[in-house]
Amino acid sequence: MIRQRSTPWIQQKSRFIIAGIGAFGAAITAYLAATKLAGGTAACPVEGCDKVLESPYAEVFGLPLALFGFLAYVYMIVMAVAPLFVNAETQKGLRTKLEHWTWLLMFVGSASMAIFSGYLMYIMAFEIQSLCVYCIASAIAALSLLVLTLVGRDWDDVGQLVFIGLIVAMATIIGTLAVYAPINNPSLGEGGQGSYNISTTSNPSNIALAEHLTDVDAVMYGAFWCAACKTQKELFGRQAAAAIPYVECDAAGQDPQPDLCRSKGVRAYPTWEIDGQMYSGVISLQELADLSGYTGPRDFGN
Repeated sequence: MIRQRSTPWIQQKSRFIIAGIGAFGAAITAYLAATKLAGGTAACPVEGCDKVLESPYAEVFGLPLALFGFLAYVYMIVMAVAPLFVNAETQKGLRTKLEHWTWLLMFVGSASMAIFSGYLMYIMAFEIQSLCVYCIASAIAALSLLVLTLVGRDWDDVGQLVFIGLIVAMATIIGTLAVYAPINNPSLGEGGQGSYNISTTSNPSNIALAEHLTDVDAVMYGAFWCAACKTQKELFGRQAAAAIPYVECDAAGQDPQPDLCRSKGVRAYPTWEIDGQMYSGVISLQELADLSGYTGPRDFGN
């Protein structure tokens, strides 16, 4: 009598574990995406986390990168649990086909996520040079999903798996480099690091407020990579933004003054200094007018 080989526990529980890790990654990315879309700032447990989350690499097609990460984790959850809703006794054929194709789709998804996360870890370490615990946790989750996809099933054709993996790797790398190409191309900006390509225009009230802020020695502290800083300048418009008293805090930016920023205790960007008081975050023009004692026309707009 031939003794049937027992299925390893990891293969018995792999789909549940994948769904659990996917839920963990989805929770992280959902928090970051919701915070970004709401215009808030994520609670960063370590210094420099905000630098990563506010960098231009944290946005894709004008949307938070975390939003796409959330969708990727949801995809993995759906692929992991989908076959479990098909009755294995009454719909055995459908269950078998669904298990086969979802394993392949999970491998494609997890491989792409792991490769993309690896690229982001490189950017975080060598380009942005700051630590983001949320990003590291997400990268670990993505790598764990790939490992579980590989060991969670007894793959029959390893050669086919390797071939699919190479195709996915090439497509992911090419797509990633294409998406982020404008960030590393100075010709797409207005003066390279330290400049913002402001698309809005200024009306006379915006310009008058900017000139008033200069007259009262107000200062905006920011960084060239800061998406919120660009948002702040978009509120003023191109002409008024050029008149804003601005201090670059990142040493890699244009005409930086990092020592001044440190001496002022600047920890988030943008930060406004008005009449000796520090105000962090994007501030509306109406509020800036109130804080600075502006008495001119207030029909602000673009």
